[in-house]
Amino acid sequence: MAVHLPTHVVVVPYPSRGHINPMMNLCKLLVSKNPNNILVTFVVTEQWLASTASEPKPHNITLASVPDLGASADAFNDVVEAVMTEMEAPLESLLDGLHAPPTVMICDAFLFWAVGVGNRRNIPVAAFWTTNTSELWVQYFHIFQQNEQHSVCHGKMLDYIPSISWIRRADIPLLNGNNRQILQWALKSCEWLPKAQYLLLPSIYELEPQVIDALKANLSIPIYTIGPNIPYFSLGDNSCYTNNNGVVNNGASHGYLDWLDHQPKCSVLYISHGSYLSISSAQMDEISNALHDSKVRFLWVTRGETPRLKEICCGHMGLVVPWCDQLRVLLHPSVGGYWTHCGWNSVIEGVFAGVPFLTFPIAMDQPLISKLIVEDWKVGWRVKKDDKLDTLVRRDEIVVLLRKFMELDSDVGRDMRKRAKELQHMAQVAITKNGSSETNIKAFMKNIVQSGSNRV
Repeated sequence: MAVHLPTHVVVVPYPSRGHINPMMNLCKLLVSKNPNNILVTFVVTEQWLASTASEPKPHNITLASVPDLGASADAFNDVVEAVMTEMEAPLESLLDGLHAPPTVMICDAFLFWAVGVGNRRNIPVAAFWTTNTSELWVQYFHIFQQNEQHSVCHGKMLDYIPSISWIRRADIPLLNGNNRQILQWALKSCEWLPKAQYLLLPSIYELEPQVIDALKANLSIPIYTIGPNIPYFSLGDNSCYTNNNGVVNNGASHGYLDWLDHQPKCSVLYISHGSYLSISSAQMDEISNALHDSKVRFLWVTRGETPRLKEICCGHMGLVVPWCDQLRVLLHPSVGGYWTHCGWNSVIEGVFAGVPFLTFPIAMDQPLISKLIVEDWKVGWRVKKDDKLDTLVRRDEIVVLLRKFMELDSDVGRDMRKRAKELQHMAQVAITKNGSSETNIKAFMKNIVQSGSNRV
């Protein structure tokens, strides 16, 4: 009698927090929807093993590790180089040692070599694009397919979805001449993308409908929008959660939640500039002094300079902490706005929470995400004019902006907050029964489970 084996999904993220988190959240969703017939092997480097292992997860998600890459690499470009040139061989060895053969691989779409590994082994590959779909359209159809990495540099505007929307040349840092090696890796990833068997997008169809439709019309592989890939499914669990250093904390022990409980409704500006790339000390000083002068309530999450910032800007109006449970904070009724670096995961959390944004992009895909927030969705304002990444924004400009942004009774503020709530409703509908994301996740699961059932 034939024995049908469980579906075995091997997941290979790029080794950084902003890539690991959404792929782990997807794994938890997949397992929750088919808990008895799916196994996940989640591959991380040794550097990320402890922190990833400390997070609560279902028993049928197991971790596997490959050695750390580029032991001497400390600069961003050096780390990318190590991942792209040193991780393939250890992954091959890991796959050779698995007790159960993989049914499907889900790999970060940037890791083009992982698509090659799957193809050589006859394992279906789902490429997981970790940021917004508009960035994929720009990279694949303009920079890669049309070979515009040189010609685009001479113009200021790009018609990135024909007849729908224009973007500025400045919104594509890959083309600014300082990211040549990253650009070459990105182009290689585009070359291999159609060789995957599926494409997973951590977006919500209703957020980017025109570009998603255009993508489906131009790529032949199945495409699934499966966002938001954020931990909304764990909001009911208040027992414990894990910070980015892998330390499990009891939620009741954190004073920032108590502090938020005592602030007026929609009065607090939540500030986070991400967990990896940083802004200059000079800009941090301008921001902290502006917060002090503006008298706007704020909760600021930042690591390295917390003691110094506390001296400058803290008092009864503000709080500076090294870590927080970001989604719970954004959903707190006292939070009325979100100053963000425009990382995609963070922005989707803000959309899910229904808050307006102050955008402060730092690098890579972030200027284009800022453009979506401000110009397309109309739920935020820029801190930097035209998103010039090297601009120093002075405290006086920030003070004026903060006071205006947090003025709840202004006509502009009311319209922006109304639109933010509309996006929140849209995101929440997408994950309900028959919602766009829920439907796509079920369709993807059906494909991979059938693949597993065919193995005997």
